[in-house]
Formats: sequence, structure tokens, C-alpha cells
Amino acid sequence: MKGKRIKCLGSALCCAMTALTLWGCGTSADNNKVEIEIVQYKPEAAAYFEMVEEEFNATHDDIHLKISSPNDAMTILRTRFIREDYPDIIGIGGDINYSYFVDAEILADISDYEGLKNIKQAYLDIDETLKFVPKEGVFAVPYVANAAGILYNKDMFVEYGWEIPENWEELMSLCESIKEEGVLPFYFGFKDTWTCLAPWNSMAVDLAPADAAKQVNRGETTFTKEYKEVSEKYLKLTPYGPDDPFAYGYNDACTAFARGESAMYPIGSYAIPQILSVNPDLNIDSFVMPASDTKEGNTLNSGIDLQFCVMDGCKNKEAAYEVLDFLIEQENLQKYIDAQIAIPCTEGDFELSGMLDGMAEYIESGNMTDYQDHYYPSEMAVDAQIQTFLLNRDVDAFLQKFDTDWQRYNRDIIRLVQEYEKEHGN
Repeated sequence: MKGKRIKCLGSALCCAMTALTLWGCGTSADNNKVEIEIVQYKPEAAAYFEMVEEEFNATHDDIHLKISSPNDAMTILRTRFIREDYPDIIGIGGDINYSYFVDAEILADISDYEGLKNIKQAYLDIDETLKFVPKEGVFAVPYVANAAGILYNKDMFVEYGWEIPENWEELMSLCESIKEEGVLPFYFGFKDTWTCLAPWNSMAVDLAPADAAKQVNRGETTFTKEYKEVSEKYLKLTPYGPDDPFAYGYNDACTAFARGESAMYPIGSYAIPQILSVNPDLNIDSFVMPASDTKEGNTLNSGIDLQFCVMDGCKNKEAAYEVLDFLIEQENLQKYIDAQIAIPCTEGDFELSGMLDGMAEYIESGNMTDYQDHYYPSEMAVDAQIQTFLLNRDVDAFLQKFDTDWQRYNRDIIRLVQEYEKEHGN
């Protein structure tokens, strides 16, 4: 039955191209040890996970841990799922892939895992909202979150006396002041389509309902209505970047910002390690994208960057839980936070990077909203649609296509929602 469910999600799970043979679920490394295999999707954190694997195996006699961090983990995982070749644990983001996997019933319900008691409720709630329809159980351990907004050159702001903007009008005024000093306000890397989502997401959380996608699925609204202000303000942002933002990719933008070629960079905290690799001495801070007309209307764009899911077919759930315990130990989690400039999803006395100081009040108060694109089907290629929109600058045409394509690529989910509501009510 579960295999059939997976095939029904062909557009989500069957786009894999090449398989990778890894240790099988629950295989014993030798007669005395249980083998636990993790496949996680963040290759940039491979060095950290190599350390985790080494330290875990050095301190555990009865479990052998193997962690893989391939470059195309999601393609590899989808291929393996279709072949019913499951690892024990997967490390994925809190996005629509998680939603697909929950719906396909391939993740174990880990409600009995004691470590969940230490996970911040806000992140457990995010996972709950990612389910297409309500489903009993907990299927992931949120590990770390990231934050998206605006990174800025702190020394440059001090030199010119620029103030951090708290609403949209102040942001536009700041951009004009920066231009008057002969400095480029923003750098963009729109040649890589996914980077077009960064400003989009951080503005959309201020200007559109957090559950816009679910409201559209229920037939209660349209994206034409909910995304009009987001689209219009995005077009007002782009003239403050380079003359041809589509000529530069993500690495170009990170390098340019690192070298002081712009005062600000609208991107997530995940870009900081890349920026510092170019200029380790750059004094970076950050602030929430002030897309709202009032400070009170702003929220921090933050979502689950990495979480761990035990597979339903895992034969050694207790051993898998022991691995999860090791991962969320404060000392180990702090090492990840330091290396990746991340935000812990676990309660505890953690030290966050000073480069997130400008977002601290939102993090501490829990005034955070998940990425809108975590609800977008990958087949819809919203990043490419936004790139085309930024080139053509036609709001109405963009939103009309967005609504049309949503109905096309989301039809299975919409039908699922409608069937659920017919049976259970809204």
C-alpha cells in the first residue's frame, strides 16, 4: 500500500535520475553492532557530520553510525524510496518534500521520542502546518532553523550613519540615501533562479497570510489577491541593485557583498559562511525585511533548515533514538550552530552568532513565520517564474500564471484537501 502511495506522488518522488547504493536499513556492521544509516541533504555541513559520525562511533560499542551527505540527496532519496531501499534516518528541510513524505506514509510516528520535549513548540507547529491535511503523529525532530531578511555591512552603516529601517518607507529612504553616497544599496544574484525566492519569501511573510497556500487549496482566496502587494514592492526593490542583476549568480553576489561592493544583501543566514569564505573580516549584521508599512506588521522569515525523520521501516527504532539523542546534545548542536550560523530548534543555553543580533528580538519573542515557498510544488518552478516576472515586470500576467499553474501542479493536493474536508469539515 505504501509503495502505491509513493507512486501516486509521481511528480514529487519519481523525478530521480541516479541511484546510490548505501547501507541498508538496520543492517549490522558486525555481529555485535546495530548499523544506523543517515542520509542528510546538506553537503555544506558534511564536515560536521563526519565529526559526528566519528565521535559517535568512538563512544558507542553497540551501534555503528554511518552518515552520508551527497550533493543531490533528495534525488538519491526519492530513487531509493521508489525501490523501497530506505535508510534508517533522513535529514531534510521543513518544506514540501517533508509534506510529500508524510503523505506517502514512509516516515515513522516518533511521538514516543523523549527528545521532543526539548524542541521549541514553534518548530513543531511549523511541521504540523506542513501536513497537507491533519494527520495524527509527530514525524520529525526539528534540528536547526535559518533566518532570511537583509544582511548588511555594519562598518559601512556606522561610517555613513545609516539607521536600520523598521518599515517599507524607511527602507526606500535608506536605499536613496545609500545611492546618494555613490554606494550600491543591494546586490542580487538572480542568474541563479533560486535566489529570486530570498527577497520574495522575506517580503511575503510580512504581506501575505502565513497559510496563503492552504487558503488557496481550500478555495477561499487566490494568489492574485494575496501576492499583489508582494509583487509590486519587489519591483520597487530591484532598481537598487546592479544594472543587470540577472548577469550574476549566487557566488557572484556573495563575493561582491564580501568585497564591499554593496551595503546590503537580501538573503538568508545560510549565505554567511559563503560570504566569510571570501572575506573572513567582514563585519556583518542582519535585520528583518521591513516590507510592512509598520514595524508591527513585520515578522522574521524563518523555517526549519534541517530536521531528522526516522523511516517507518527502520528495524532498530531504539538505536535510532539514541543517535537522535547524540545529535541534539547541546555541545554537538552548538558546533553545528557555530559552523553554519544557524538557530537551534531545541531549548537550551545556546550562543547565537553576533551576525544575527539584528534579528534577535524576533527570535527571542518567537515572532517568526515560515517560508512561503515551503508550500510550493517543485514542478511549478516558482523561482523561475519569479525570475521571468522580474525581467518582464508585469504583475498581472505573473499572478494570473501563478494561479493557473497552482491549480495544474497542485491538483492532487487540492483534491486531497477537498476529500478531507468533505469527510471531516474544515
